[in-house]
Formats: sequence, structure tokens, C-alpha cells
Amino acid sequence: MVGGVFTITNLGAFGIDAFTPIINLPETAVLGLGAIRREPVVLDDGSIAAKHIMTLSLTFDHRVIDGAPAARFLQALSKAIATAGNE
Repeated sequence: MVGGVFTITNLGAFGIDAFTPIINLPETAVLGLGAIRREPVVLDDGSIAAKHIMTLSLTFDHRVIDGAPAARFLQALSKAIATAGNE
């Protein structure tokens, strides 16, 4: 494969919670997926429930994109994953 601009890498399958993925030049960014774990979470109503939690790690090239758009991408992705998990 050639001409890619974005990579997704998953160390969660090996039980790794979080890591710092390294960009493969000339790509722009890489998204790291951590392990999915059930953890206690405090809900909006103050109750506690077991929820699936996964750490996402985004490494991006500041020469191509600023931090705010990268953060909005990660925020939108997190929301989409959380919404899909509630279906």
C-alpha cells in the first residue's frame, strides 16, 4: 500500500492500555487504540455503573494540522464510539 495519510494501530489486542504511536512519514497522523476494559464510571445522575473504557492516542504532524482540529477529530471519534456502544 502506498500514498496513505493516516494509520490506525491497535496494541489493545495485547492488553496495552495506552501508548504513543509514531507517525510513518510521509503520513499526517496515527491513531492508537488501547485495550477495552470494564471500569466503574460515575454517571450524570451520580450512580455508578460498569462501562467499557478504551484509551485513544492521536499523534499528528503539527506542520500539517494544528492541535485544535486534531482535538475536535478525537472528540468526534470518541462521541461516535460512545454512541455506537449504546445501541
